[in-house]
Amino acid sequence: MKITDILKSKATLSFEVFPPKEGQPMEPLLEALRQLYRLRPDFISCTYGAGGTNKGRNMEICEAIIRDGHVPVSHFTCIGGTKEEIRDVMGGYVSIGIENVLALRGDLPAGWAGTGGDFAHADELLAFLERERPELCKGVAGYPEKHLQAASLEEDIGHLKSKQDKGAAFITTQICHDLEAFSRYLERIRRAGVTIPVVAGIMPVLYREGTIRMTLSNGCSIPRELAEIIGRHDGRPEDFKKAGKEYTARQIQRFKETGAAGLHIYTMNKHEDITEVLAMAGVYAYPSLNSANSAQNYQADA
Repeated sequence: MKITDILKSKATLSFEVFPPKEGQPMEPLLEALRQLYRLRPDFISCTYGAGGTNKGRNMEICEAIIRDGHVPVSHFTCIGGTKEEIRDVMGGYVSIGIENVLALRGDLPAGWAGTGGDFAHADELLAFLERERPELCKGVAGYPEKHLQAASLEEDIGHLKSKQDKGAAFITTQICHDLEAFSRYLERIRRAGVTIPVVAGIMPVLYREGTIRMTLSNGCSIPRELAEIIGRHDGRPEDFKKAGKEYTARQIQRFKETGAAGLHIYTMNKHEDITEVLAMAGVYAYPSLNSANSAQNYQADA
């Protein structure tokens, strides 16, 4: 099923996972997926490593998601890809039933000056995919506080409009803790003529150093509420995780009120933490985190 068809009928709940590195077992992620399925996601996206590493395992995970009766979205970057290679990969995607891709430039590997492929930017990749595989539903990334390399938010929104014009059908935003910035972003892109659905990407606050690193590396602001949690729980990881889960649950409720078309949770493959956060947010109710009961125990909040 295409993501756009799902978004027409409901506000979505979805997850992002990443495949294990080569040589590492696949079973932990497969078990995480089985647990995440209990939360009834509308789709699950799968990344792969910088420079295209783990691309084969990405396809393996997407195939497993399809086999399990769920909807995958495969990330796909410009990094190192020639037109012929991209044609081959897309043919492979279609052959196993993948209908949705998230088209990205991708993070440049250390020391690279460009993508090393035939396309330098996501809008170029989109235009190619639209010509070669118009049947695929294509999503793109959005940056509520602008991409680090954009000179201004206006310039970045211009790039987003170009992506829409070249075939993008939905947007998934990158990490953003500032709800006011997110709401202003929605208003500004609509004024600029970007009409496709926007799914809010949410990074749960679970680990102090990881939260700081991910937020700063994406050029995002840290609201006072989060800054206080970071400052208050230095050296106490369990206390930080507890406070971070409570903060994330509040953020989920706030994002639901912004007008976003859905919520996309960056799970970091941590299914137990994600289950608890969603329950705290009132998205799902469950009798016990460690309950052996079936998915019937998880009821979507009307």
